[in-house]
Amino acid sequence: MTETAERTCYRHPNRVTGLSCSECGRPICTECMTMAPVGIRCPEHSGRTQGVQRMTRGVQRAAFEGTGAKVTRVLIGINVAVYVAELAQGGGVNGVRSTIYEKGVLVAVARDSHFHLIGVAQHEYWRLITAAFLHYGPFHLLLNMVALYWFGSLLEERIGSGKFLLLYLVSGLAGSAGALLLDPLQPTVGASGAIFGVLGAGLVLERQRDYVFGGSALGIIVLNLVFTFSISNISIGGHIGGLIGGAVCALGMTRFGRVGAAYGRSGFLGIATMVLVGVASVLIAYWKAKGYEIQGL
Repeated sequence: MTETAERTCYRHPNRVTGLSCSECGRPICTECMTMAPVGIRCPEHSGRTQGVQRMTRGVQRAAFEGTGAKVTRVLIGINVAVYVAELAQGGGVNGVRSTIYEKGVLVAVARDSHFHLIGVAQHEYWRLITAAFLHYGPFHLLLNMVALYWFGSLLEERIGSGKFLLLYLVSGLAGSAGALLLDPLQPTVGASGAIFGVLGAGLVLERQRDYVFGGSALGIIVLNLVFTFSISNISIGGHIGGLIGGAVCALGMTRFGRVGAAYGRSGFLGIATMVLVGVASVLIAYWKAKGYEIQGL
């Protein structure tokens, strides 16, 4: 006798159901379903609004109705607190004269204010992640935190806080690896690499018909890449590295499209993929920085 696994509503895991959305296939209960001309649909696909309208609705929901995105809020709080601490240390409006900046900025090799050699080449590997919590001034911080709140909240609510945190940190590592690959001697800070990872994960989910950003992930990424390549002093490697890292993490998390990120279990493959992306990022950074170990600036 074959046992059949019970399916539960993706929004109410305690409710067993035999219904599913005719648009994306996710299991839904009677409370969540909406009748359509053909079949039934889940809340995300019931209105059929597209593009910017769908993205706007998602952002408004995150901004005004409240979210359960606790990790996103904690990450924003940490970034703001770090910047305030830099100001308190007399680091100036950009924070670059603070000890926090000197100890956390991403660079292969450089000299600090005491003329000591610092950087990843000096085996200071914590810089691969600490740089993602530093920013060049309030405008840089504001732009990144608004983006993190909008997109991070939506993705965290879709995939869960634990997977979101791991994906965010791994994307940050991937962004740091990309920054070192393309411009190892340029000091780099900012959460944008990790945020691009969030966008990359969203793109993968939307290609699998899970419209976490209202179907606008590709357009948002293209627009941000235009800014990346058009404006000076933006880390191209950091953005591209984070984007690739987040996308690969999402592929593993969904078992390359075999399970839904919102209600499926990532299992060993999903977690292992994210861990491997993080390890690969550290190894790439180590390989790139190794050539600068004995360089005296």
